[in-house]
Amino acid sequence: MRFHNKDTKHINHIHLKVANLERSLNFYQNILGFRVIEQQPHLAILTAGGSKPLLTIEQIESSVPLNKGKTGLFHIAFLLPERADLAKMLRHFMHKGYPVHGASDHIVSEALYISDPDGNGVEIYTDRDPEEWNWNGDEVEMSTFPMDANALMREVAVQGWQGMPVGTIIGHIHLQVADLSEVESFYTKGFGFQVVNHFGNQALFLSSANYHHHIGLNTWNSLNGSVPGKEEVGLKSYTISVPANERIEIVSRLQGLNVPVDLDGEEYMVIDPSGNRIYF
Repeated sequence: MRFHNKDTKHINHIHLKVANLERSLNFYQNILGFRVIEQQPHLAILTAGGSKPLLTIEQIESSVPLNKGKTGLFHIAFLLPERADLAKMLRHFMHKGYPVHGASDHIVSEALYISDPDGNGVEIYTDRDPEEWNWNGDEVEMSTFPMDANALMREVAVQGWQGMPVGTIIGHIHLQVADLSEVESFYTKGFGFQVVNHFGNQALFLSSANYHHHIGLNTWNSLNGSVPGKEEVGLKSYTISVPANERIEIVSRLQGLNVPVDLDGEEYMVIDPSGNRIYF
């Protein structure tokens, strides 16, 4: 938790728009193993244990399907406490026959990739020991290699899958954006994140406190793309937890970039240059 605590900027909640609440609940409860802590006719709030909300899913009336050529969510990434939890999750997907469209070794982490019923990307991952991460100056070495699934499966515990484990958090969010340079300035000069990895001129990764990344940004599908409409499924908003002593500084820096900052209850709200709504 050293990279995801009250003293470090990190993502702690995501709000998704979905076409059918019942269908999405079936996925997030029975495939991923989340637990509902609050439900309304068109909205549900989920957790991995305890009472801390991680995810809100909201049904949109007369919804329009996800357009992957527009800006928004590339994937949510849920960080599991132990490697054995990832092994249990993989075996669970296999038993359910749920399609896994990626199983990767990123050097700093190991990850499984699936999609929810609306096409929103979901990453389930565990980190390698940070002492094993390779830093070249200010940039951390990351790549994408095939996961050694056989080695992972040797970690499976006898009791098997028992739902999303307590202690699961949002490790990072990965966004589709229209222009990398615009969003890089917004997140670095405004929020104070550091760039820790460039993937050519198509993607970059940002973090706080030398994590491998709290935010990923790419233009693979969305270069010069438009912002989704309110009726389109996908990302509605996400929340960045920031240290209390940084909030006013962040507001001042964003306003210095001519970014409107609104106070919504006890949270500030801004919209990044690619239309992603952020609370902090």
